[in-house]
Amino acid sequence: MEQQRFYSGLSIFQWFFFLLATSVALPIVIGGVFHLSIEEISSLMQRTFFVVGISSFIQGWLGHRYPIADGPAGSWVSIFVILASMAIQQEESTKETLQLLEGGLLVTGFLLFILGITGLVNRLLFLFTPLVTGSFLLILTLQLSGVFLEGMLGIQGQSTLDYEIAAISFGVFVLVIVLSIKGKGWMKSYSVLLGILFGWFLYFLFGKTPHTISTPVSFIKLPDIFAWGPPQLNAGMIITSIIFTFILVSNTIAAVTAVKEVVPESGKPEKQTINRASCAGGITHIISAVFSTIGIVPLPVSAGFIRLTGQKRIMPFLIASLALAGIAFVPAIVNFLAMLPGPIACAASLASFVQMIGISFQSLLKDELDQRRLTILGITLLIGMGLMFLPKGIFQGLPTILQYILSNGLIVGTIIVIVMEQLWKTKKHA
Repeated sequence: MEQQRFYSGLSIFQWFFFLLATSVALPIVIGGVFHLSIEEISSLMQRTFFVVGISSFIQGWLGHRYPIADGPAGSWVSIFVILASMAIQQEESTKETLQLLEGGLLVTGFLLFILGITGLVNRLLFLFTPLVTGSFLLILTLQLSGVFLEGMLGIQGQSTLDYEIAAISFGVFVLVIVLSIKGKGWMKSYSVLLGILFGWFLYFLFGKTPHTISTPVSFIKLPDIFAWGPPQLNAGMIITSIIFTFILVSNTIAAVTAVKEVVPESGKPEKQTINRASCAGGITHIISAVFSTIGIVPLPVSAGFIRLTGQKRIMPFLIASLALAGIAFVPAIVNFLAMLPGPIACAASLASFVQMIGISFQSLLKDELDQRRLTILGITLLIGMGLMFLPKGIFQGLPTILQYILSNGLIVGTIIVIVMEQLWKTKKHA
């Protein structure tokens, strides 16, 4: 009994650190592109921890009811980065841009909630075939791999490579992979946790301490509401939010489908699961807007984490989610956890993405890859991923809405695969 409690405690601890690792890196990225101060990044991290914990608990308890970590959406991050670049190029206020993003999160949240509460989201399920889901997962994984690889190399916001940080990060990456494949018993189950702790220890051993944050003035501090100011909207952001809602539906379906691959015994009805997940996703997007964070979504990479560690039980996940939300009220703990080195968090996340590549191919191979599907997949990947390598600002002369869309390979790729899958019908696929 004592041993069982010990391992349950370790499971909670590992889920906590996984939630933490997926929450740390992207706020730092956003803080850099919007030129936020250290204190503002710390405050954003506090709000992110709170919203990630609450969102994960809501989804796990009332939404899809799977152990799927919520976290800052890589697809939303790309929108944040694009808008920041546009504001800087046009010498506009980045604060107003952040307020515009708050408004976009609210619009998307209301749309997701309406789709879920009315059941209309189920009428969209026919769009998300295994080819669409697999393509989405593959592009998302490859798009975020660049962000995490930059973090591992220690070059986010810098022009030179830090070889010591890179060596530690890749050591963590290799350790997590090796433990997940060759490890026995508890070492295999807690490979991510062990990798993070080992990397953190090496980071401080080599004196690679991250920036320190000023001592908090109070023991308890509530997360700020509308920290970026009151939400704003314009026509371009409204249209982008409507289009983006479909991308987020695709994200939710991809996350649930991916986790079903590794938790197959669930037997939960798909339509009700997606309805509840869409409703909960709407609520969590509204919470993200209110607390001024990046849009929080179910992370498909959770399937990779579950496959790495074998952590399939929902209760440790729910407890870890509440713990993350709870510690957000204590600035001293937030500041300590915010010192988790970004490169280490990126390395642990990238290790989970290795499994995600496999899951995306499993989805693609559910149906035979005939000439039609191979052609659709090829066009989707060539254009969707090709856009990621184009120079920044190349679409600057286009209308704002087209800049939002064409600068995001994930959005373009998802639109292409959905449209081609529906328009190109053969007798076999009709």
